[in-house]
Amino acid sequence: MAASQAHFLLIASLVSSMGAGQCLMQDAALLSYIDQRFLSLEKRLEKCNRDVLEYVEEFREFSTRVLSRLARLSSGKAEVQREVEALLMRVEHAQRDIDYFRSTADSNACVEVHEDLLEQQLLEEEEGKKRLKLMLNASCDHGLAGIRSLKVVKKTGGKHGSWMKDPGKKHAKIYLLNGSVNNVILEFANIMAFMESNQTLKARRVPLPLPWEGTGHVIYQGFLFYHRHGSLNEIIKFNIQRRNVAGRMLLPGAGRIPAYQLSAQTKIDLAVDEQGLWALHAEPETGGNIVITKLDGTAMAVEHSWDTPCSSRDAEAAFMACNTLHVVHNSPSGGSSRIQCVYDVLGALSAYLNPGLQLPKRQGSHSTVHYNPKEKQLFAWGDGSQIIYKLHTEQKV
Repeated sequence: MAASQAHFLLIASLVSSMGAGQCLMQDAALLSYIDQRFLSLEKRLEKCNRDVLEYVEEFREFSTRVLSRLARLSSGKAEVQREVEALLMRVEHAQRDIDYFRSTADSNACVEVHEDLLEQQLLEEEEGKKRLKLMLNASCDHGLAGIRSLKVVKKTGGKHGSWMKDPGKKHAKIYLLNGSVNNVILEFANIMAFMESNQTLKARRVPLPLPWEGTGHVIYQGFLFYHRHGSLNEIIKFNIQRRNVAGRMLLPGAGRIPAYQLSAQTKIDLAVDEQGLWALHAEPETGGNIVITKLDGTAMAVEHSWDTPCSSRDAEAAFMACNTLHVVHNSPSGGSSRIQCVYDVLGALSAYLNPGLQLPKRQGSHSTVHYNPKEKQLFAWGDGSQIIYKLHTEQKV
């Protein structure tokens, strides 16, 4: 009995040992599997880390290049914008010139013109010139023989500007247009109100819907005629009392170079004399010589043009008086202004004409010199001063 129990216990012990051994083997296999999985995951994580680092480095390099290019684009943005705006302005100017030439061109320009018709047109043009010559001769029997004196009326405003009376009106109003680009006219009741120390309080401010360019504007018969700022050659007619634009026109050939070399801000200089409204400008095709154009201020149209031998080189201003162009020259540094070229559009150059005539008792430069046919005086703007030159005229021979 005792021997049977001992044998049973031995068998049970052996079975238990075999079960424990199998469990150990299974645990070892599981640990080995887990270890292999962890090794695989670690390798994949390590590769992922390397890839992420490579991606980060690549992104950093790419960001650096992009930011560098954006910085260059930003720095050049203003310049590019200016170039684009300038190009758009040139296109606009060209389109306006094209529209003007299209409006004035004969719609049948490509049709062959008969010789008789061409001859008739030439005769009509010649008759038109004769009528223009008779009209211009009608009320101009005198010419400039000297400049007697000057009076500095006031010193106000900047280096560039113009001031004037309206020779087409009976009133004594004074108009001041300060600067080479502006859009406000100052109107004074008379010259005494203008001369007062606090002159802006006495002035009526007249704003313009479109700013002017240069200093070559004139006031005639209640209208301001001026070169519109930002345009190549557009002339605006502005009603001062009603404060509206009453007309506009393009002046062919003008606006590409300054009218006078020493007054680069003025591309078109408008003028008034006994015959009405004129425009003065220079063209590259004439070698920089001044071109005179007679304007119809009512219809805003060109009546006739003359190429002159008067050079814009070393010129600072000019004015028309009794059909005659007088060009004022100076030195680039400013000195004694003198009239060095005179051109009568009728070809009636006489002994009274005096090229080389000096504007008296003053050193400096002029922004504008405009003739007032009603008072036979020059209204000039010199280095911020408003000046009147009294003229001496003689009968034409």
